[in-house]
Amino acid sequence: MKDLSKDAIERYSRHIVMPEIGLEGQEKLNRAAVLVVGVGGLGSAQAIYLAAAGVGRIGLIDDDQVALSNLQRQVIYRNKDVGRKKIEAAREHMKELNPYVEIDSYDTLLVSDNAMDICAPYDIILDGSDNFGTRYLINDVSILQNKPNVYGSIHRFEGQISVFGIPGEPCYRCLYPYPPAPGEIESCAVGGVFGALPGIVGSLQVIETIKLITGQGMNLSGRLLLIDTLKMKYDEIKIDRNEQCPVCGDNPVITAPINYDEFCGLDEDTKFIEEADRHGISPESLNQALRDGENIKLIDIREQTETRICRIDKAENFPAGRYEELFTYIKDDDQVVLYCRSGIRSARLVNQLKTRGNKNTRHLIGGILAWIECIDPEQPKY
Repeated sequence: MKDLSKDAIERYSRHIVMPEIGLEGQEKLNRAAVLVVGVGGLGSAQAIYLAAAGVGRIGLIDDDQVALSNLQRQVIYRNKDVGRKKIEAAREHMKELNPYVEIDSYDTLLVSDNAMDICAPYDIILDGSDNFGTRYLINDVSILQNKPNVYGSIHRFEGQISVFGIPGEPCYRCLYPYPPAPGEIESCAVGGVFGALPGIVGSLQVIETIKLITGQGMNLSGRLLLIDTLKMKYDEIKIDRNEQCPVCGDNPVITAPINYDEFCGLDEDTKFIEEADRHGISPESLNQALRDGENIKLIDIREQTETRICRIDKAENFPAGRYEELFTYIKDDDQVVLYCRSGIRSARLVNQLKTRGNKNTRHLIGGILAWIECIDPEQPKY
């Protein structure tokens, strides 16, 4: 990057007058390259504040499009951006904020086949992902490439932040050696996320990034910062390096990105979802069966807060806490159709019911989102 111009010095003057940053620190920011993985809730705040801070080169990786439900928390986007590629809309707004920054856009997912190449040009990786496979991938690549990984995660009212990848200090695998079983942790679409929380966590990730670039302050390496915004409480726990860690330990066995879907159990999860879909029922077929008065027990297995957004008439509600009751309620010869938001939870539950001997249970392929798309477009999606 070129030296700071007169206009740039004025732009960053509130940084430059701080002795902890100064002109030298701002020039370090100008020369730095940072990759943002996922331009969603966390990535929105990360991208905006990295650009505002004058980080010279910023990479954005995301293959998603802006949805209306994103706007509650993904503040880099505007109503006019709905339907656009996230990386395109984000790049446009970042350039409007700061034309001095260079922005790289990767319209793809970060996977084991491309992660090493995509991450290679950057000094620091910011984790804005929303799934465990990508978090383990980011962690392992950061260790393999000897660069920091600024971690953040959010759920409902709570967030976590730490720094991994510092040589000789703990990594994400030291904190979480194994991922939870598929479906054990609610997604944001199911459990929700407090709108302002990604702004807090994403901004703190940028603060950690700026400190790493400028060499100032004490970073969160070896510490996990826990935020509970409902109680407005901040806690901290110490993370110890695991000498037996397969990636950062004394005798590492992971020397290249692995199959993270297999590691996180997603391959097996995908298999029984595909199996459930093969024997499932489409929205069109279910709608016809209901119109014909077929004797179907239609079961909504979502949480009650979800059913208030949209629902299928005449469905009975058995949320997660009532599954044992549901198992008793369904008889072996009942014709049952389960549905959830997108078909993932219902596919898992169909699998459980079949192992209990119920062979006539199907699920609605694509969940209520597919139902709204095909049958009842007047209902809102979420």
